[in-house]
Amino acid sequence: MRSLEVFLAVAATGQMRAGAKLLNLSQPAASQHIAALEEAFGTRLLDRGTRPARLTHAGARLLLKAQKILDAVSEMETELRHVGQKSLSLLRVGLQASIATTLTPPLIALAQDAFGVKDMTLYAGQSGNHEQLLRTKQADLAITSNPFLDMDGLERHHVLSEQYLLVLPKDYSGPEDSLETIQSRLPLVRFGDTTHAGRQIAQHLRRLRFEPSKVIQADRSSMVTSCVAAGQGFSLLTPTLLIDGLVENMSLRIRDLPVPGLSRTLTVVSRKGELHDLPQEFAKMSQQTLLAQIVAQMGEIGAASVSCD
Repeated sequence: MRSLEVFLAVAATGQMRAGAKLLNLSQPAASQHIAALEEAFGTRLLDRGTRPARLTHAGARLLLKAQKILDAVSEMETELRHVGQKSLSLLRVGLQASIATTLTPPLIALAQDAFGVKDMTLYAGQSGNHEQLLRTKQADLAITSNPFLDMDGLERHHVLSEQYLLVLPKDYSGPEDSLETIQSRLPLVRFGDTTHAGRQIAQHLRRLRFEPSKVIQADRSSMVTSCVAAGQGFSLLTPTLLIDGLVENMSLRIRDLPVPGLSRTLTVVSRKGELHDLPQEFAKMSQQTLLAQIVAQMGEIGAASVSCD
C-alpha cells in the first residue's frame, strides 16, 4: 500500500524528489518503493529519461487501478474505525493558512466534544497543498478556497463566499476610486502566481485590462498585509485574508473594491461518506466563527462583503 501511495505522489508531481517530499520520505526511499513495484509487476512504470518523468503505458494503467485500491482501503479503514466505537480515532485536516489561526481551537473542540476524536493532525497551507493531501490520503478533510471540482468521490459543504476589498496603507491620502490611479502611486502587492488566489486575481485583472506597472508577489496573507501596512503598496484581499493582520493591529485602510466581480469561496471538502456528519458540522462551525471574527475586526464593510448562501 505504501509503494502505491509513493507511486501516486510521484505521478502527481512528475518528480521523484517532489513526490518523496510530499510523503516526508527521502528520495532514495521513494525510488526503492517504485523499483519494488516495477520488480513485482515485471515492467517499467516511469520513463526516467524525461523531465518531468512520464508514466509508461503500464504506469498509466497502474495509476487508475492504484487510486481505486487506495480509495477502497481508505473506506475500509473508516468503516473499521466505527465498528464497536462511537468515536474517530484519528482526524487529519488541511486548513487554508489565512484562517488556520482562527479556526484551529474551535474545530479541535468540536471534533473532540461532538465526535470523540482522539488524535488530530492539522496542516496549514494553500489549496494546492490540500489537493495533494487529499489525493495521497494524508488528509481526511480540507477547508479550502478550491472545491476541487475535477476530483471525483468528494463531498463539499459551503462555508461562505466573500468579495475582495481594496486594502491601502493607513496613511494613504490619494484617490481611491480607480486602480489605475492608485497604482501610479503604489505597487500592487498580491498573492503569487503559484497560489490559487494569485492566479484568480491575475486572471480577473487581465479581464479588466488592468496591468500594474509594479507588482510584489507573496504566498501568505500575512506577508501581503505587512507590506501594505508598511506603506510599500496596496492590495486586493478578502475579509478572511485580512483577519490575521487586523488581529495583529496592522495599520490598514479598507475600502470597497472599485472594480466588480472578484470573489472567492471557502468550502469543506472530504471523501464522500467517510466522516458522516462531521464535514457538515465543520462547515457550520467554520462559518459561525469566521463571521464573528470578520464583524469584530471589520464591522459593516466586512459583514457586507460576505455571503453564507
